[in-house]
Amino acid sequence: MKKRMVCLTLALIISASQVMTVSASREDDLREEAAYTSSQLDATYDYINELGAQIESLNAEIATLDQELVNTMVNIEVLNTDIANKESEIQQTRSNLKTAKAERDKQYEAMKLRIQYLYENGGSNAWYNLMLDSNDITELLNKAEYTQKMYKYDRDALEQYVETIKEIKTLGVQLNGEKAELEDMKAEQEASQASLETQISEKQSAAANANDEIAYAQQQANEYAALLEEQTAEIQRLEAERIAAEEEARRQAEAEAAAAAQAAEEEASQEESSDEEYSEEGDYSEDEDYSEDGDYSEDEEYTEDESSDEVTTDEYGNVIDEDNTVEDYDDGSSDESYEDESSDDSDSSPSYSGAGSAVASYATQFVGNPYVYGGTSLTNGADCSGFVQSVYANFGVSLPRTSYEQMTVGTEVSYSEAQPGDLICYGGHVAIYLGNGQIVHASNSAPYPAGGIKISDNAAYRTILSVRRVI
Repeated sequence: MKKRMVCLTLALIISASQVMTVSASREDDLREEAAYTSSQLDATYDYINELGAQIESLNAEIATLDQELVNTMVNIEVLNTDIANKESEIQQTRSNLKTAKAERDKQYEAMKLRIQYLYENGGSNAWYNLMLDSNDITELLNKAEYTQKMYKYDRDALEQYVETIKEIKTLGVQLNGEKAELEDMKAEQEASQASLETQISEKQSAAANANDEIAYAQQQANEYAALLEEQTAEIQRLEAERIAAEEEARRQAEAEAAAAAQAAEEEASQEESSDEEYSEEGDYSEDEDYSEDGDYSEDEEYTEDESSDEVTTDEYGNVIDEDNTVEDYDDGSSDESYEDESSDDSDSSPSYSGAGSAVASYATQFVGNPYVYGGTSLTNGADCSGFVQSVYANFGVSLPRTSYEQMTVGTEVSYSEAQPGDLICYGGHVAIYLGNGQIVHASNSAPYPAGGIKISDNAAYRTILSVRRVI
């Protein structure tokens, strides 16, 4: 009887243990699935953050390109104004040339009339008639002197008109050359504008694609979050069922153990009564031990080890503690912080150190060398900003590459305060001031003056946007 009760108790415990094992296995599987879903969710959010950083970077680049585009468009407008002004000067020069030619022709015709009159009235005997018509030697000399002055006046007037026409023609050629240089600069600025607009369009397209990817990734993240919520709820439900099953099994085991103990006491009481009867008849000895099958003793106890020292981990190696919670892994990453550095600009008027004279003198050594777009070689060829950059590099001064960037270096001074070595900045062009209104610069103008590194006598031949003192 006692053995039957013990076996029944064991059977109940084993059955409950099997049910709990199946539940625990499903719970472990769900925890693994939830851990995987959580990792996918984290990876998706990391990808969204990367896309966001890309968009911020693209927007910053677009803002910079927009500013460059605005400056380029301003330079084009300034060049258009300069070209229009130069065209007006050319037209005025043509008008002056036409007027000078007319005055020359008029003076020439007048001189021919005077010569014709002299010969028609005096012929080959002009000097003889002049002597006969004179009352005395004084009158003769006066008439001769007057005639000589007329000849000299006509000759000087003609020479002056010829020289004026020559100067006007030279000025016209110079103005045409300057206009051609301005038109070349305008073409470069227009090419730069087209390039900037293309870059802006490409980066805007990339930003739009990144936004689309963020929207898709956010949709995936929402799906992962919903799935993780379902898995977590299911894990909590299974955990609650497991705990309830464990409690019910424990309660049943305790009840069965109590019932078995009571049954054992009743059986022992009955056996004691039977032993007394058998002892009276002499067929049973009270001291004999009774064993139903020869290998079970009433004093033996059955114990079950319900605890285990095994350590449970998920598929990522994270330890699951007794409460079935996964310990989080901290990778030790931290956010970096950046501090913006700023410097105060001085409003005081810059002083001139005199070192600019050495810069200007050095720059003139390369006059006559070729102009090469994008070049920085003082001997083999350079463009305007490359020429300025390389000249100043010889004095240990590092300047940015483009004329737009060079217009922001150093300290600004007025053109009236310009000294040798200062930078004269135009729209899309830069030169080094030599003093006395002269500049040295790399120019691509042709045919006059020839393209290359040259000295120009009129620093204000076009609109000056800024004068920068670097040293």
